[in-house]
Amino acid sequence: MLPLAFLGLFFAWPVLAIVTLGLREGGVLDVVFSGETWELVGFTLGQAAASTVVAVLCGLPVAFVLARCRIRGLGFVRAAVMVPFVLPTVVVGLAFRTFWPDGGVLPIVLANAFFNVAVVARTVGGLWAHTDRRAEDAARALGASRPRAFLSVVLPALAPAIGSAAAVVFLFCATSFGVVLVLGGSRYRTLETEIYLRTVELFDLSGAAALSLLQFLAVLAVLVLGALARRRRETALSLRDREELARRPYGGEWYVVLAAFAVVAALLTPVVGLVTRSLSTRDGWSFAGYTALATRGDRGTLAVTGLDAAMNSVRTAFDATVVALVVGVFSAVVLVGLRRSGSRIAEVLDTALMLPLGVSAVTVGFGYLVTMDALPGDFRTSPSLVPLAQALVVTPLIVRMVLPVLRAVDERLRQAAATLGASPLRVWREVDLPLVGRSLVAAAGFGYVVALGEFGATSFLARPDAPTLPVVIARLMSRPGELNSQMAYAACALLMVVTVGCVLLIERLRVPSSGEF
Repeated sequence: MLPLAFLGLFFAWPVLAIVTLGLREGGVLDVVFSGETWELVGFTLGQAAASTVVAVLCGLPVAFVLARCRIRGLGFVRAAVMVPFVLPTVVVGLAFRTFWPDGGVLPIVLANAFFNVAVVARTVGGLWAHTDRRAEDAARALGASRPRAFLSVVLPALAPAIGSAAAVVFLFCATSFGVVLVLGGSRYRTLETEIYLRTVELFDLSGAAALSLLQFLAVLAVLVLGALARRRRETALSLRDREELARRPYGGEWYVVLAAFAVVAALLTPVVGLVTRSLSTRDGWSFAGYTALATRGDRGTLAVTGLDAAMNSVRTAFDATVVALVVGVFSAVVLVGLRRSGSRIAEVLDTALMLPLGVSAVTVGFGYLVTMDALPGDFRTSPSLVPLAQALVVTPLIVRMVLPVLRAVDERLRQAAATLGASPLRVWREVDLPLVGRSLVAAAGFGYVVALGEFGATSFLARPDAPTLPVVIARLMSRPGELNSQMAYAACALLMVVTVGCVLLIERLRVPSSGEF
């Protein structure tokens, strides 16, 4: 009941309320059938498809290295690939603006792909690490060239994982907000940014509702396809030890290794460029942006200092992580129990838990303002609203990390403990918790950095006197002045430092079956 209550109260109710409000105003059909709407749909799907292709092509060499190679630097590769995925969208947008100051379609596609290479590498690498190498070796022994062996043997075996990863990447790219807002400006808009424009600036609720419905239907279709691909991937997974399959590359495999390291270098380039930009001024190298974070910016741009915003981000992300961890672990436990019992409800609940990732954060945020006054104490003004919105985004990711680990726990251990008289709670405490403890800590760290950089719903809900650091960055970049720009880049660099630290902790605690992310 806890996952269902959380989804119903903080997701379904606000979304349905804002859509109903828009439908009540009329004009929805005019928006749906207008040419401008379908141009938005076409651009949204087109840039998402292009980003997905780039992410898959770049992620496959990295997946091979992580799954099949025994070389030095694997830990570095794994961490370097993971850092972009958890960076705030505003940070990534500014990082790419250092190379493309005017924005455009190409930087939008590359930035979205930059985010999602980790999804492909982790998802495909997870299956690749457990597929039997002997079938490929047999094909080579029978005279097949290396490319033909890959296309005929390896690729079909990896197809479920590639399909699952592509569905998730497409979902993330189609609902990208911060990247398109920073790099697209007023020239290039997606459904997500158009919903924001119509809701916040034009107050066109009927238009926003129509676009939200279109986005919801597209997201639902992608999630269903992703669930089918994920089920095929789990069925295809054979429990072989990775150490038996990993070996030192030889021959043409070194070219794949070089391609993987080239991808890693490309992923680090915007990060290095952003740090360099935060230290460069007209007069040379300077820490002016960092020291200015103790102020409110040029001519009082901010209502609070940058350091106050950073502390507020830390507190808000902590609260969101606690909520998401509780709801996510309960959800994973429920899903494992339902799947072991063969219930079909498991897939429905799993898909429902992923929906918050694909529905417009602006729709959710505005729905909160419309509905939360019905709760005791006018919840709209509560400081808890932002952590709850962030927890809604983080919970699906925690479920995806914890679920495979819980499912891997040997049921015979639990049955033996129950036979010896242990209660269900004690079975969880004595059997499950020790086995999944490391994964829980890694999931908490992962959820924390995602909440720390959440921008979509937070930009809509955060009060002026209590902004988070990503909201402050966006506000600084929208105001003129070199000092404001330097402060924004310095704040981005600080967020990256925290992100890298959390990723290193996650990798240290990582277990082999730690999920898609």
